[in-house]
Amino acid sequence: MQNSEVIKIGIIAGEHSGDLIGSKLIEQIKKDHKIKIYGIGGPMLAKVGLKSKFDFNELQVMGLIEPILKIRRLLFIRKTIKKYFLEKNIDVFIGVDSPDFNLNIHKYFKTRTSTKTIQLVSPSVWGWRKGRLKNIKKYIDMTICLFNFEHTFYKENNHKSMHLGHPFVDLKEAHKDDVIKKYELNAAKKYISVLPGSRPSEIKNMMPIYLDAMKDIKKINDDYFFLIPAADHESKEQISNYVGDLGNTIIEVNAANDFLSLSDYSIVTSGTASLQAAVLNSFPIICYKTNFISYSIISRLLTIDMVGLPNLLLGKKVFPELIQDQCKSNQILNEITNINHNSNFINYKSLNIQGLLKGSGFERVSKQIISLLN
Repeated sequence: MQNSEVIKIGIIAGEHSGDLIGSKLIEQIKKDHKIKIYGIGGPMLAKVGLKSKFDFNELQVMGLIEPILKIRRLLFIRKTIKKYFLEKNIDVFIGVDSPDFNLNIHKYFKTRTSTKTIQLVSPSVWGWRKGRLKNIKKYIDMTICLFNFEHTFYKENNHKSMHLGHPFVDLKEAHKDDVIKKYELNAAKKYISVLPGSRPSEIKNMMPIYLDAMKDIKKINDDYFFLIPAADHESKEQISNYVGDLGNTIIEVNAANDFLSLSDYSIVTSGTASLQAAVLNSFPIICYKTNFISYSIISRLLTIDMVGLPNLLLGKKVFPELIQDQCKSNQILNEITNINHNSNFINYKSLNIQGLLKGSGFERVSKQIISLLN
């Protein structure tokens, strides 16, 4: 494909983390080629030219039950976006994360058109529901992996992939004094970051547990102060409704980097935020809880005994994981109480987690995508 030709890209990113990484890839492709971009995304993809066909928040569903409850709307969105992409005659479809939603679209274009199919952010097929690998190999031309162990998995299973690396490889701690000044905080306080997640369903599931833990922690020592970063203003309002007049708490939008940099440890819903906390040296207590039916199904399909990204990356359970029945306020309190006596807490800063996140980078991945179109 010549540099003067316009590449028509269809993209779907249904979460904040996917919106960010998708925007970085599009930004890189735009450096070398003229493009037109169509699909679904959030504020970061909007900055690089996407006019989202739907509100990307509609794709933020969690577990196994919530997608079923919203199935009619999700099917309508998927049907509409397929037709939209066909009308625009896209050259390549990039599905960012959201594998259960995107795999059907990969299949649709792979079996009906010459459109190339790219999955940016690998499904956790190495850890659960390995049966998906057959369709990934059949309908996806290339999977772009954030972690090298995912790339290795695909090489062993004869599927084309690249190790992009993780955006957190460039993450830097904010200066504590600057954070204290910016948010008018008290330097004498002890800070704990609390990250309930970015999806409304995650906040609904996790925030009541975290709130009970925060109350228990305050009873032990009123010097503790809680920092809650929200993904957007809607999330901030939802979290605020739970926190009420608890006191010793602030909630701010887009403050995760600042808050984690100030906190020696953090209470984090399993996902990307747990890795962000570990990289920024805010020792994460990794939590996850969903409804009983979803967990009963998920637990039977899991083939790994860890869920936290930093633990998976290190290949051992360095950070505590409180999953389902273990995810209770008293268990969180126990971890907070014991954390300073935990050898993992003392030694984890020497593990160089950030060094494990380096990959090929966006420039090489962009060139590889272009080569697929030739």
